[in-house]
Amino acid sequence: MACSATAKIIPNPLLINSSRSAENSESCCKISAPLGSKFLGNKLLSVNKAVSPVDRRSSAVVAISSDVVKEKKLKSSSNASNLLITKAEGLELYEDMYLGRAFEDMCAQMYYRGKMFGFVHLYNGQEAVSTGFIKLLKKEDCVVSTYRDHVHALSKGVPARQVMSELFGKTTGCCRGQGGSMHMFSKEHNVLGGFAFIGEGIPVATGAAFTSKYKREVLKDGCDEVTLAFFGDGTCNNGQFFECLNMAALWKLPIIFVVENNLWAIGMSHLRSTSDPQIWKKGPAFGMPGVHVDGMDVLKVREVAKEAVGRARRGEGPTLVECETYRFRGHSLADPDELRDPAEKAHYATRDPITALKKYLIENNLANEGDLKAIEKKIDDIVEESVEFADQSPVPARSQLLENVFADPRGFGIGPDGKYRCEDPKFTEGTAQV
Repeated sequence: MACSATAKIIPNPLLINSSRSAENSESCCKISAPLGSKFLGNKLLSVNKAVSPVDRRSSAVVAISSDVVKEKKLKSSSNASNLLITKAEGLELYEDMYLGRAFEDMCAQMYYRGKMFGFVHLYNGQEAVSTGFIKLLKKEDCVVSTYRDHVHALSKGVPARQVMSELFGKTTGCCRGQGGSMHMFSKEHNVLGGFAFIGEGIPVATGAAFTSKYKREVLKDGCDEVTLAFFGDGTCNNGQFFECLNMAALWKLPIIFVVENNLWAIGMSHLRSTSDPQIWKKGPAFGMPGVHVDGMDVLKVREVAKEAVGRARRGEGPTLVECETYRFRGHSLADPDELRDPAEKAHYATRDPITALKKYLIENNLANEGDLKAIEKKIDDIVEESVEFADQSPVPARSQLLENVFADPRGFGIGPDGKYRCEDPKFTEGTAQV
């Protein structure tokens, strides 16, 4: 065992009081390795050892508390080689996180002005998770999101004007105005959709990961693409979650299951809704690494993401990562947010991930106030321009209404006789002509 990690049984990190993250803020993560694996420093090394299902079920879960990030922080900040990131990386992370926050704040303004319709779920407070993972990806890698998907799309490179236009329901949106807030999709950027129902994106992500493995192992095209599946704590008691963990582990798929545990599933506390609130422990149950990380610290998230993405890219299989984070707004913009304890909200407000990164960059001489102000000005201009662009863009034509609904291009379906239903004279009887 390397000196930077100490083997021990990890107690339940999800304490009832809201000070738990502050107490553990110095530890990078809790990593549980499946039986038949060894953990060395911050690297999980697979061991080819057959383990019976009975042995796996009956064995104790041994976890590792990694001090890699803590140790690096304690070293001299004057030596750039001891830092977790370079100046360029730090500025990229800050720009992406600030873009997510500024964009979502603008969405709130536009929603209350009546520019957006339906439910709009904002990402404020969770930016470290999206940035920490997605900015490590290549363009060919896939991302599958939830209904809280705007910032995931932005982090993957979808232009802000396209995301805003989609929220406005305009033809210039990334889904031509037909997806709206909860269904961001971009073939160009391999964003495979936001999904309104919890858990329904996980099978899609698993299929995308299977595609990568098939191209690599069957078609022999050298594919090393990986897939990120984002979902919340409320999803982790659903059937799709367990089924896909099983398939991913069985087939060693290049996928990372990223749990954005913001502690609340709409108005249901995570601690009240699950028999074991330590979601990361479900990974070893299926034979994959399970990791718990402070999701309010982008550098800690990034360190864990590097290893998980690297494992997937090397063909070593999936990883389950639980990012403990917090949303600063209600479940949606229609939620008055009266169920959460004000003291809990105030505690997490002091752990703002953008403020924490800003402090790190300045204290380690990676940036100064002027650098960061310039980034903020640039992003504010981009967000303002995205609103102007969306507002001036045209609404979809009525003829677009049924496009991409049915399999046939005319949008009316094909009957049992193989003919278009719309060709039947009785098809439109009593209905409006479309």
